[in-house]
Amino acid sequence: MEALKQGADALFILLGGIMVLAMHAGFAFLELGTVRKKNQVNALVKILVDFSVSTVVYFVVGYGVAYGTTFFIGAEQLAAKNGYELVKFFFLLTFAAAIPAIISGGIAERAKFWPQLIATALIVGFIYPFFEGIAWNQHFGVQAWIKAYTGDEFHDFAGSVVVHAVGGWIALPAVVLLGARYNRYRKDGQVSAHPPSSIPFLALGAWILIVGWFGFNVMSAQTLDKISGLVAVNSLMAMVGGTLTALLLGRNDPGFVHNGPLAGLVAVCAGSDLMHPFGALAVGAVAGALFVVMFTLTQNKWKIDDVLGVWPLHGLCGTWGGIAAGIFGAQSMGGLGGVNFTAQVIGTCMGVAWAVAGSIVVYGLLKWTMGLKLSPEEEYEGADITVHKISATPDREVSW
Repeated sequence: MEALKQGADALFILLGGIMVLAMHAGFAFLELGTVRKKNQVNALVKILVDFSVSTVVYFVVGYGVAYGTTFFIGAEQLAAKNGYELVKFFFLLTFAAAIPAIISGGIAERAKFWPQLIATALIVGFIYPFFEGIAWNQHFGVQAWIKAYTGDEFHDFAGSVVVHAVGGWIALPAVVLLGARYNRYRKDGQVSAHPPSSIPFLALGAWILIVGWFGFNVMSAQTLDKISGLVAVNSLMAMVGGTLTALLLGRNDPGFVHNGPLAGLVAVCAGSDLMHPFGALAVGAVAGALFVVMFTLTQNKWKIDDVLGVWPLHGLCGTWGGIAAGIFGAQSMGGLGGVNFTAQVIGTCMGVAWAVAGSIVVYGLLKWTMGLKLSPEEEYEGADITVHKISATPDREVSW
């Protein structure tokens, strides 16, 4: 029976890892559909290469920073318990690699290729797993201190703060330090519109992310005996809540409609194992509204050229999700309890502060030493030709 349990747990978390791996295709197509056609190849290549760099760095350094585990041991030891520790690494790697995938959408269309790969290595190797270890592995006694002070630990079941808020808040300084796309904001105060290049690809990316998210959330239980249908239904309710609110406030705009469900899913991650489904619906609805309002403000009023709106989508909705777990997870709001508002605020603020500080250091150093931005000529030509020497579609078909 023990061997059967070990095998079932290994298969369970492996399937979760595969589902979250598929979400990276969602990130790729969401960015592909949003950027202009001259940057589509770059969007696809970045996500795949960022994931590859993340895998090596997280395997060698990052996983050890977060969990104190090393893989510099024999294969016989690694294969123990059906290789559960290895597939757990695989599952958590897909979370870690989501950080550069999130950032990629914010800095799209004008960022240099190689400096961003260096940033990926530093973020996935140290910045992200450092906070991951605090939130999910009791590092430095922080959780014990929060519990002693508030009565409960900081709760983040599937990463509203650890993954999404951290990724979104890392992206914000990167976007600001990089600067806007050339001629995006004109001297006369006008804002140049850059409409999505392909709504079908954008929608495809959103749908892949939505489906994979059920692996992201449900499989965060990490063992089969802890699986919860509550997590699945709460994820579903938050997703539709975000969609409907974005539809109404976004006035039928397909970009908002397809990012609305993602906003809801980001927000519900933290408390998806605690909330009542009506609470999850409310959390998702607020997140959908938050995304539409803040995306419009950042792009048009504050002139922050966050191409895919990753700071409002992941940074702000993830922050809301961390705090919302302390509201809608409480028994007084129909939740299971075991969480409180103060603990959630403290843990969420710690994650945000660490992400912003780490981002300023990493991207500040890269801007000073290597530069972050393509030249005006390179950006005009497009990252596809400038970086990869090929466009997404040929200028003309070859006739035989």
